[in-house]
Amino acid sequence: MKIVFAEPLGVSEELLKNAKVHFESLRHEFIYFLERDDSAQEIINRAKDADILTLSNIHVGSEIIENCPKLKFINVAFTGTDHIDIDLCRKKGINVCNAAGYSTVAVSETVLGLALSLLRKIPEMDSKTRIPADRSGFLGTELNSKIVGIVGTGAIGTATAKLFNAFGCKVIAWSRTKKQLDFINYVELDELFGLSDIISLHIPAIDETENLINKTLLSKMKPNAVIINTARARIIDYHALAELLKSNKIAGAAIDIYEKEPPLSKDHPLLSAPNTVLVPHIAYATKEAMLKRFDIAVSNIDWFFKGEIKNKIV
Repeated sequence: MKIVFAEPLGVSEELLKNAKVHFESLRHEFIYFLERDDSAQEIINRAKDADILTLSNIHVGSEIIENCPKLKFINVAFTGTDHIDIDLCRKKGINVCNAAGYSTVAVSETVLGLALSLLRKIPEMDSKTRIPADRSGFLGTELNSKIVGIVGTGAIGTATAKLFNAFGCKVIAWSRTKKQLDFINYVELDELFGLSDIISLHIPAIDETENLINKTLLSKMKPNAVIINTARARIIDYHALAELLKSNKIAGAAIDIYEKEPPLSKDHPLLSAPNTVLVPHIAYATKEAMLKRFDIAVSNIDWFFKGEIKNKIV
């Protein structure tokens, strides 16, 4: 079979070469690319005769799938798969898997950092120091003893809850599937938004969750509360969030994920909203996480050849 890694996945060429030796020893063809290109036509050029296509969060719609007729397996080196046309893959009998778990530590640690950045206004204070200026009477807010609301207690949500619990926070949560954990108290979603000092979103983007975090729900937040999104943009109404921030109805927001990958359009509502920490989709992006997901991606193919798909989506 022909295996194509359509992008380098954030690892060294040495690791890609090692994978090439591994798969060629099994009598498979292995092609990798060192430059990422998100355009559909370029992905088609790279994968048009591939049996197995590996990539991360590049959109794979009908144009790519229809023009890669030999595809048997799409190996998604990413946690979410909403950028893949899953229905068409199912119709054509194309297997799809993901790299679940590779970024759990990276994302949960980022959430903690974003929370501290909001409460202590670290980016703002950095800017003041560079003017140069002093703190001008500024007082931050401590994380300890705050009520943290976790929306979605999958692997990342649970790991995030553990970190906040270790910092002395009271953790409450809402999730479609509940876990028996002694440091989490489950509540209804409305109650979570009304009680929390910090809200962190960790739910997938599916039909049931699209725009779940709407203006009505956001308006239930306390005026001193902040919200953090490292999950998916489709789950929250950013226009409503920006409006509430501008009217000082809520204290702040930290955002890592957007409707489209950054750079953002200049008219994006969050760019003009106050008390925000905006980062360009970096929560998953650590050296350690890239190595983990590469290992998972290679392992997924090995399992596929054994007649079993790990991390199966379709």
